[in-house]
Amino acid sequence: QVQLVESGGGLVQAGGSLRLSCAVSGRAVSNYAMGWFRQAPGKEREFVAAISRSGGITNYADSVKGRFTISRDNAKNTVYLQMNSLTPEETAVYYCAKRPGGLGIRVRPREYDLWGQGTQVTVSS
Repeated sequence: QVQLVESGGGLVQAGGSLRLSCAVSGRAVSNYAMGWFRQAPGKEREFVAAISRSGGITNYADSVKGRFTISRDNAKNTVYLQMNSLTPEETAVYYCAKRPGGLGIRVRPREYDLWGQGTQVTVSS
């Protein structure tokens, strides 16, 4: 079965950077469009970024455009999220998720069918 495992979270100062990774096992990640979401305490899970199966199409939440970059290395079965200029308001658990096989990118969490366990990102002021 397919599994997603995030890593790369941690504590960073405001203005700093982190790179998250999502390792996919069980099937080739090239089969799936992938997304990153985040959830802060007491808030709903929100879309951050998504990438198509080939990597040729990406989509970002307005709040992260120009600062975050989603990418993928299908040979390594891994998806990444490079986050720059982080703010304390972006403290959250970050999740990667996959779309059902063969389908394109979407922004709503309910359109993703498998999630990782999440990685905590804490941005200090």
